[in-house]
Amino acid sequence: MSQPRQIAPGATYLITRRVLRRHLLFRPDAAITQLLVYALAVSTHRYGIEVHAHCAMSTHLHLVVTDVNGVLPRFLQFFHRIVALGTKVLRAWEGPVWDHEATSVVRLLTHAAVVEKIAYVLANPVAAGLVPHAHEWPGAKVKVGEIGRGVLCAARPAAYFDPKNPQWPEEATLTLTLPPNIEHDSAEDFRHAIAAELERQELQAQAEVKQRGRRFLGAEQAGKVSPHERITSLEAPRSGNPTFAVGRKQGDAWRAARAAVRGFRALYRAALERWRAGVRSVVFPTGTWWMCTFHGANMADVVLTM
Repeated sequence: MSQPRQIAPGATYLITRRVLRRHLLFRPDAAITQLLVYALAVSTHRYGIEVHAHCAMSTHLHLVVTDVNGVLPRFLQFFHRIVALGTKVLRAWEGPVWDHEATSVVRLLTHAAVVEKIAYVLANPVAAGLVPHAHEWPGAKVKVGEIGRGVLCAARPAAYFDPKNPQWPEEATLTLTLPPNIEHDSAEDFRHAIAAELERQELQAQAEVKQRGRRFLGAEQAGKVSPHERITSLEAPRSGNPTFAVGRKQGDAWRAARAAVRGFRALYRAALERWRAGVRSVVFPTGTWWMCTFHGANMADVVLTM
C-alpha cells in the first residue's frame, strides 16, 4: 500500500513520469514537441496549474509546477492521459505508453529546493550525455530567461484531438510563471540563481562524460533515433521515491519537513482506521485528497504545514 500524500493548495512540485521500458517515444521532433506543449497548455488551463519549468526527454517528462487549487491528481490524470493517447496515434504505438511505476511527485519546500530542481530539470539532457549545454536540447523545454515571462504556444495537433470538440481549442498558449514567494522585482535574481546552479550541474555532467571516455550524442543525432527503440544500458538503481526536497545544506528544514510528513501520515492512518470501523464522522487531516474527493470524508480546516 502506498503512503498517503498531502495535497495542499499552493504547493510547488517537481513531477517526473517515465515511458514504459525506456522506449524513446518522446524523441525530440516537431510533432512530439507540438503534442506535449499543446497538452500541457490545455491541461494547466483546465486545472489552474502554474508551470515554472519543463523538459521533455526522449524517455521521460519533467515538470516544475505550482498546484494553485489543490487538484494535482486530477491534473496529472488528465495530462498524462491525453499525452499517452496522442503519442499512441503519433507514433503508431500499441500498448501502454507510461511506465507502471507511480509518477514521482516531489514537493519543493524551500527557495533553495526550487532553484536546484528547476536547474536539474533544465540540465537533464546534459546529465544524460546528449548535449553539452542545456539550451542545445531540441526537445520541448524552458530556457532560464523564459522563466516567469515566457509564453509557450502550440496549434492543435492533427493526431488524436477532435477539432469539433470544444475542449480542444485551435491553439493553446501557456504563460510561464514565477513560483510563489518570488516577487517580480526579484525575478532577475531568481533567474541568475538558477543560471548559476545550471552551470554548476552542466560542468559536473561534462566532467563525468569526459571521465567515462565518452562524447555527447548531439542534438542532431538525438532527433534521428527511432522512437520505437529503447535504451538497453544498465540504469542506476533509483533511490526511492522522495516526498519532498529542501535543497542542499538545509538540515533544519529537512528535519521539520520530515516531522510534518510523519505527523500527517499518523493522523491519516488513525482517521482511516476509524473510518474502516464505521465512524463516518471522523476528520482526516488537511491535505487528504482521495478519501475526501471520492468518499466524502470530512477534512480538518487547520493546515499541517511542511
